[in-house]
Amino acid sequence: MSPAPKLIGLLVLAGLLITAGAGLGAWLAAGHYRPLLDAAQDDLATTKAGRANLETLVVEQGRKLGDLVLAGQERERRAAHAQADARELSRVDNAAANRLLQERTGGDQAAAATSVIDQELGL
Repeated sequence: MSPAPKLIGLLVLAGLLITAGAGLGAWLAAGHYRPLLDAAQDDLATTKAGRANLETLVVEQGRKLGDLVLAGQERERRAAHAQADARELSRVDNAAANRLLQERTGGDQAAAATSVIDQELGL
């Protein structure tokens, strides 16, 4: 046989061996990395689910915080209104108390207090 067909045969054999080696290497690499890739994909899915859950909780927390702020403002408004009403209602009583304090009575304090109270009540 001439050297050319031998050379061609060796090149074909070398190509087949290289192809077989590459195929075997790819198969071994896939066997090694597939579990790692599966685990990474599972972790990614878990992380995405956790993130979605946290986003939902943050939105809900923001809504509740807004509700609390509005409720606090409403309580503050009602308290201011109640204070104004109480001031208005107490003016009559304060005026009566001031009149009682300004009256000058002499003698026994108990009798003077009774007299002033009777006078205020119209007795």
